[in-house]
Amino acid sequence: MTRKLHIQYPGVIFAFALALYSFALLNLAKAETFGLDALQLQHVEQGWGDPHANQSVDGHPLFLDGKRFEHGLGTHANSILRIALGGKAERFTAAVGVDDEVGKQGSVVFKVTGDGKTLWESGVLHGGDPAKAVSVALDGVQKLVLSVGDGEDGINFDHADWADAKIVMKAGKPEAVAPVREAAVVLTPKQSPKPRINGARVFGVRPGSPFLFTVPATGERPITISAKNLPAGLQLDPQSGIITGSLAEKGTYVVTLRAQNAKGTAERALKIVCGDTVALTPPMGWNSWNCFACDVTEANVRAAADAMVASGLINHGWTYINIDDCWEAGRDADGMVLSNQKFPDMKALTDYVHSKGLKIGLYSSPGPKTCAGHEGSYKHEELDARRYGEWGFDYLKYDWCSYGGIVPNPDHDGLMKPYQIMRAALDKAPRDILFSLCQYGMGNVWEWGAQVGGNCWRTTGDISDTWSSMSGLGFGQAGHEKFAGPGHWNDPDMLVVGYVGWSAKVRPTRLTPNEQYTHISLWCLLCSPLLIGCDMTKLDDFTLNLLTNDEVLDVSQDPLGHQAARIAKDGSLEIWAKDLEDGSKAVGLFNRGEDTAKATVKWSDLGVSGQQSVRDLWRQQNLGKFADQFHTEVPRHGVVLVKVTPP
Repeated sequence: MTRKLHIQYPGVIFAFALALYSFALLNLAKAETFGLDALQLQHVEQGWGDPHANQSVDGHPLFLDGKRFEHGLGTHANSILRIALGGKAERFTAAVGVDDEVGKQGSVVFKVTGDGKTLWESGVLHGGDPAKAVSVALDGVQKLVLSVGDGEDGINFDHADWADAKIVMKAGKPEAVAPVREAAVVLTPKQSPKPRINGARVFGVRPGSPFLFTVPATGERPITISAKNLPAGLQLDPQSGIITGSLAEKGTYVVTLRAQNAKGTAERALKIVCGDTVALTPPMGWNSWNCFACDVTEANVRAAADAMVASGLINHGWTYINIDDCWEAGRDADGMVLSNQKFPDMKALTDYVHSKGLKIGLYSSPGPKTCAGHEGSYKHEELDARRYGEWGFDYLKYDWCSYGGIVPNPDHDGLMKPYQIMRAALDKAPRDILFSLCQYGMGNVWEWGAQVGGNCWRTTGDISDTWSSMSGLGFGQAGHEKFAGPGHWNDPDMLVVGYVGWSAKVRPTRLTPNEQYTHISLWCLLCSPLLIGCDMTKLDDFTLNLLTNDEVLDVSQDPLGHQAARIAKDGSLEIWAKDLEDGSKAVGLFNRGEDTAKATVKWSDLGVSGQQSVRDLWRQQNLGKFADQFHTEVPRHGVVLVKVTPP
């Protein structure tokens, strides 16, 4: 019996195997391959430029280490593409690298994530490296995320290609997912009608320089401002709260400011330090580039100053109105720089801005031309510094640009030289001019920016209003904290909230509300200069509340001047913290992931122990006392910003 059954089994087994093979062939026949270039690539978010199907980010054929690829996606760090698969995908394949159009420049990291888990990561790839093969199984994956990071050195020249990228689907087709849209929820409570004095509690000025400081006070108007122990040489207008004059001698003066209205009285100490250092706290103001770029006019600048006052931003410590590129014409017979027809009278413009209790800034380049091709300061540094002083400017952004043509491959001394020259020229001006270095982090500028007299220095390439750009630049500041402090600050570029557009046609920022809360929270923790980049005449309630939460701004303006450090990281969750002058800690619990997650800050990571009081700074609410740690839910791309204080 056993032998007969054994003899019969081969036929049955063969039939069963044939059926399985036929079933597999049938399923294989159903599988379909989709190129990445066929998806809706307008949903790609990236740090610079626009994504291109079958072309590089600059619009050229895709080339990696000399090999041409007919199909794929050309993008730029930091970038992200989300793809819905519905659990029906089999595999993702591609060849990735930095496009040949940037030569040996650029460094990126490619990452493939499925349902929040990292499935594949390239490591750092540089320009000129061979393409790296990607082959990732996608069984059961619902959402695929393809991202490109900046290799931890900024996004300059990070032209990244997903070449020959394909998704094999068992059924259905992949769908690119549009960025999430969220309601713009205002977290900051309404301001009290009682007076409150805001802004910086320390102010630096050089002896003999014109003194201009507006006491930032909120509350029901009218408010009367007074000052006790105001040093000789300074005068206070009690209605406007503007302090003017000059101080002849070096010294430190502690002034008691008082704001009074029908609802009550508020007092606050202001330390005035007359010495060699300005920008004792990070500068706060507005810059024209991210809204108007080269379409900027004098009318735009006057309107921004008007809006800074009318909106009440001036009452929260916002101070500077800065003109970026495209104001320049040429030079007169004496070599003095001229403004173009859009800016017919610079002295009248600076007088107008100063009359409102605000300061005003300008832009130039150490090269012969600016980034937009206008007159630079090369070999005219002393003349230009003298002209800026005569006109009455208080801030200079000095942008590398065409200087690269003068010194194509600068060494350490070569990077420093043009900034040393201009700093020496500015020091001869009869007024304080804050010096902002703009050379995108080349040569680790954070290590020597203070050495050349910089008050702040760009550590990154240009920001754009995307999550990948903002988060990549901001979170990329880890490790730079030891180089920042009063008078010298790291700068990951300007703010991209509100209406931006880099032209006369502005539009709402592409950052979601939670991403905007992350943006402001992170920049305050980082002690970055806070330069509003939006059209100030179009401030909506949400944007205005982002920029007027005084407990959040106090994190930026804390006199101790400690930049936050990243103290913990768990996947997409990051904890950043900074010491404050009063002994407390400002802590940001950030979620860089795609879904809401629980984040925890441990007291041991903060260097404290026992019970600590926790206050939510955006909501301005005490959350209670906690032992050992604090944890909370953090939304996608969002933040919870708290102050941790010993009870």
